[in-house]
Formats: sequence, C-alpha cells, structure tokens
Amino acid sequence: CLRTLAAILKETLKDALGPRAGVLKKLLAPLDAVLEGFYNAILLHHFDSHHYTSPYSEATDNLIGFIDLLEALLTSRIELELPLRCQRILFLKVSYVLNLISSSIPYVIKKKFILLLKKCVLYKSREDAKSGSLFLQAPSLCEDMLALSNAVLQVVDLTWLNQIPLSGKSSYFGSSEVAPGDDSQGGSDQTVLRALSLVVLKALEFKIHNSATETEIK
Repeated sequence: CLRTLAAILKETLKDALGPRAGVLKKLLAPLDAVLEGFYNAILLHHFDSHHYTSPYSEATDNLIGFIDLLEALLTSRIELELPLRCQRILFLKVSYVLNLISSSIPYVIKKKFILLLKKCVLYKSREDAKSGSLFLQAPSLCEDMLALSNAVLQVVDLTWLNQIPLSGKSSYFGSSEVAPGDDSQGGSDQTVLRALSLVVLKALEFKIHNSATETEIK
C-alpha cells in the first residue's frame, strides 16, 4: 500500500498540466493522521531484531519502501501552500530518524536516511526558490527547519556522529577504526560524509540565523 501511494505521488508530480495541488490534497488529506501513525509505529520499532540483519531481507525492503514514500511526501510539499502534517512529520519528528541512523540497521538504510536528511536541509518552498532569498520566508517551513536543526544539533553535541559508519564495512565518522568482526580496511563513503557534513552545517547555519540572543548562538 505504501509503495502504491509513493508511486501515485511521483506520477502526480510529473503531471505538468494537471491541478497537482488539488489532486495531492484530495489524496493525502484523508490519510494525514494515518500516515503520521505509520511514521510513529514504523520508526519507533526495534530494528535490532534478526529480520533486519540482512540488507536483502523483506523487512529491510519494506523499510526502504517507506523511506521512498517519505521522500515523495517531502517532494510533494512544494505544491501545497499550507503543507499537511504528513508532509511536515519528517522535520517535526526527525529524532526518530536520527536514532535509527545510529542504530544497528543495515548500512543501505542508514545511507538512504542520511541522503533524505540532506534533502530536508536543502528544501525550499516555491516562494523562497523564486525570491532567491538566503532566508526562509514560509512560516511553517521556518518552524519545521528550526525543529530539525534543534534535534540535529542536540544529538551532534553528544556522541551521535561517532556512532555512524561511513561505509558498509568499516571507517567511522572521525576515525578509521575497523568495525568489530571486519578484517578489511575499506575507504569512507564520500557521499555519506558530504551529506552528513552538510546536514550539520545547515542545521548550525539555520539555528544561528534564528537565535535571538548571543548566548543561544554560542
């Protein structure tokens, strides 16, 4: 069902001539609360079970399908003046994703989530894209980006980055320590390294621009 919904969203966004905003609202509004419930249930699940040890398992494949839906929801957000809750949930409850990234799920899922976070921090509303402004104008997007930035900076201030592998085999953020049980010394995944760095820098930039006091900035 989730894969079908993601496919419909993607096809709707490709339709240059159709009334995309109306179609999206008609499609997503009745599912708004349901999709938030899915988000909570799926991402709060304990992924350290044996079902997720293989990147080729059905459970892993289902989770990747859900990530594709989250990406489609993020992309579709630009069509609606007032985004629905299901299009904002990734920003407002990003802590679920951050916890998953540092968990023991397969590397392929961690990478997809990190690249999705990168898309979040680079996201702009249609008005912001047209104006070319460095600062976000849409109130809901400002609120969402601030929630995301706060959550990212909070975990980065702890040891979150040190728990994130930069390849499927070895090499962790900030070190070249070999993962337990891995004898080979692989190189870092530069795509993930760049995406992670960008997420942290953008979160820091947005927080600084939206901090009221010097103490907050420090």
